[in-house]
Amino acid sequence: MIFVAGEALVDLMPDRVGGYRPIPGGSPANTAVGLGRLGTQTALLARLADDRLGALLRDHLETSNVDLRRVAESTAPTTLAVVDVFLDGVADYSFYIDGCADGGWQVADLPDALPPDSALHVGGSFALAIESMAAVFETLLSREHPHRVITLDPNIRPVLIDDPAAVRARLRRWLGMTDIVKVSADDLRWIAPDRPFLDVVSEWHDLGPALVVVTRGAEGVYASGPTGRIDLPGLPVEVVDTVGAGDAFMAGLLAAFDRSDLLTRTNLATITHAELADVLAYAQRVAAITCTRAGADSPWFDELLPTEVRSATC
Repeated sequence: MIFVAGEALVDLMPDRVGGYRPIPGGSPANTAVGLGRLGTQTALLARLADDRLGALLRDHLETSNVDLRRVAESTAPTTLAVVDVFLDGVADYSFYIDGCADGGWQVADLPDALPPDSALHVGGSFALAIESMAAVFETLLSREHPHRVITLDPNIRPVLIDDPAAVRARLRRWLGMTDIVKVSADDLRWIAPDRPFLDVVSEWHDLGPALVVVTRGAEGVYASGPTGRIDLPGLPVEVVDTVGAGDAFMAGLLAAFDRSDLLTRTNLATITHAELADVLAYAQRVAAITCTRAGADSPWFDELLPTEVRSATC
């Protein structure tokens, strides 16, 4: 099983008549949904509000096969993000966190223990930037690192960050407790401005991660791991928007690792070049499908099957 930890919120997406419609979102929640849809046993560690939007989130998550038995209940309202999508499909976000579910994290919200054969994925968009949440998640990482594979997506949201130096220092500490890190090229430009990304990747390996994956949108994906470097070109698709694309890629990456029994430190250290290339290609396909439709609407397992197989199983 893969546990996904972080925020679960509602995106207010623009509609065609000048208003907004509520869509379940939050980077970690999107990743959990993507994993559940791909057939991976998945549980979410999040704070869910007891309000109408919280009910919307619960229904969305449960319908996508996400286990909610370990979520923390919140009496505060659901966290909100207002989304604006530009003509090129790129999204911009404004967040409303103070006084909401994700603004009230405490160590007591964490489950006492996770199953010994599970992996843990942490989404960093809120956890790295929101101080109360950061303290809780640092405790979680420190507690769980000796016992399981840890994966991290920093998913930097500059609009949330008041103290860039503190967030960069926190990220370095977290990398020391991480086995796999997936980072976008945009994230790297904020994390290490004016530095070649290959130098940053090499430095991160020294800090701890066995595998560093850099997503570069239309330019493809780069990975540095136990077998060296892999550079795959982008997949050409008709982009509707990029909302949730990085989360979908992360879900595809983790699902493919899990399906091949590679989410242990021993197996990760012995992964072959071909195995890693297959995992990356699968994650690309998951993200590419997500880009062809509005919002964070990640694909289901059978959408990734070859056309002839889908036809035979319909």
